[in-house]
Amino acid sequence: CSRDWSSAVCSSDLIVVLCFFGLALTASARGTIGLVMPTWEAELGWTRGFVSFVGAMMLISVATVAPLAGNFQDRFGPRPLLVAGMLLITIGTALTAMIESQAAFFVTFGIVTALGFGFFGNHTIAPTLAWFFEKNRGLATGIATAGLTAGQLIIVPLLALLLQSSGWRIGYLYLAAAALVVAPILLFLIPSRDAIMAQSKTPQEPDAPLGERLRFLFTSPVFHALFWSFVICGFTTSGTVEVHLIPYAISCGFPPLTSATAYGVLAGVNMVAMMLSGYLTDRMHRPLLLGIIYIGRGLCFLLLMRITGDIQMLFIFAVAFGIFDYSTVPPTASLVASHLGKRIMGLAMGLLSAGHALGGAAGAFMAGILYDLYAQYDAVWLASIGVAVAAGLMVFTIRENRQPAEPKLQPA
Repeated sequence: CSRDWSSAVCSSDLIVVLCFFGLALTASARGTIGLVMPTWEAELGWTRGFVSFVGAMMLISVATVAPLAGNFQDRFGPRPLLVAGMLLITIGTALTAMIESQAAFFVTFGIVTALGFGFFGNHTIAPTLAWFFEKNRGLATGIATAGLTAGQLIIVPLLALLLQSSGWRIGYLYLAAAALVVAPILLFLIPSRDAIMAQSKTPQEPDAPLGERLRFLFTSPVFHALFWSFVICGFTTSGTVEVHLIPYAISCGFPPLTSATAYGVLAGVNMVAMMLSGYLTDRMHRPLLLGIIYIGRGLCFLLLMRITGDIQMLFIFAVAFGIFDYSTVPPTASLVASHLGKRIMGLAMGLLSAGHALGGAAGAFMAGILYDLYAQYDAVWLASIGVAVAAGLMVFTIRENRQPAEPKLQPA
């Protein structure tokens, strides 16, 4: 493909591919904390509660920066944001490979790398794709955001092998090198905001003041249903399962490689499930689809509570949870675009991502502290069942309406 953005099909397909690989690296870097946690406990003497605290702070950093990143994207386009995010991930993972102290780990992973996650995530990818797709927006979002799990499918098991052979520091250096390669590709191939707006069929209007856009979102029942359900989404995925599944499996008697392989199976199933979710988003009642995903995810925790000593049950859970893991992203992004509007989608998705990260931080921290106190996770898994079912009921209140909404906001 050339950089002639008059070729809509070529440029749109290329954007999907770039977003897929970028998210694969981002999610893999985030997923390492659960894999390396037992090694840090043994090698550096850190407690599971401390590592969980840093994981929670990483998510809080993402929550802080995501709305700012979304607002920046609405005004200046995705290119500078995505390139900066990948460079921050490069720097953060490279520095994490050299840490010796808890303070250094807090800064490198909890702040620097976290800022990269806040700039480059599904909350910035979904608004980018919304400008390039109308008819198959859900499918495009599903394919691109499947990179969240595709990277974990390949890279997390590879890091587990490196953990046994070369050590965790080499694994972080490999991640940094890969991110460094992707950054200039994004700079060269992602179009500018002016080019994106010229390609879009949406009429261009002056940007409304931030306060006006926030007022519109905070008074929208649809936004609140999506926001609070996404908080729960973060609690039950990036907070509990993403950070604690591998340590939990190890505490249930499974070796690290088996635990990482199960996580890889979960990621592989979810990669396909996200594409299927995107396909279904374009063709069925989206609130119904989203509610089913949340409730199905909650029921999966019943399987997780039964995996001790049963490798078959471990992999049954991995497959079942993989179906519902990040499958919420395509219908959520599609509902934001149609019900809230593409022109403020960056800000809306940034706020939703902030809620997701805060929910994840609560889940990660709660699970770590409860494990340190009671040496078990059952209370966290039971809480996850309850809140996931509540999220499903919450999104059932949204009315289906595929007519695009572009709010009439006062220009700045």
